[in-house]
Amino acid sequence: MTHFSQRDNFSTAARVLGALFYSAPDSAEAAPLVSALTADGWQTQWPLPEDALSPLVTKFQADADETLPHAWQRLFIGPYALPAPPWGSVWLDRENVLFGDSTLALRQWMRDNGIQFATHQNEPEDHIGALLLLVAWLAENERDTECEQLLAWHLLPWSARFLEIFVEKAEHPFYQALGELTRQTLAHWQAQLLIPVARKPLFR
Repeated sequence: MTHFSQRDNFSTAARVLGALFYSAPDSAEAAPLVSALTADGWQTQWPLPEDALSPLVTKFQADADETLPHAWQRLFIGPYALPAPPWGSVWLDRENVLFGDSTLALRQWMRDNGIQFATHQNEPEDHIGALLLLVAWLAENERDTECEQLLAWHLLPWSARFLEIFVEKAEHPFYQALGELTRQTLAHWQAQLLIPVARKPLFR
């Protein structure tokens, strides 16, 4: 995004957050990122004021009785009801369903813009991790208009509410810190957007 400061830092942040929400913490995609965030120094590279990140550094490094893979399974897979479902349509659809109208609108927007983005088999495209990874891809390919539209129309209208509940219900310091880091980062991006964020009713 030409008007975002430090495009590379923007896309890297989106890719890091997306992978940590979308992939298991012991996967090839996420494990190096978990190692980076549980070590010292990452905050100096993150595109936010370092003093705002200091509490999160401690949180990412905090011990927990529950293992990180078990917490990820509980938060994103099940078998029990997910405390904060990571799909946009659960928050935007009156019936709180997967593959709701908002998912179909996202699919149509992707088709209209010639965007193909592979997700896990039968996974709705509006998973917060997948959307953040798509934000990164659009930024890396200098598709600035589509990147702003994706944020303003398909992610930011529901992400703040999701992250609020996610942090409240995560019950693991790493994922509490991840949710708060994502909340702060998305708020920073929203402040820089040139187009207004769509106002959509939320049903959770």
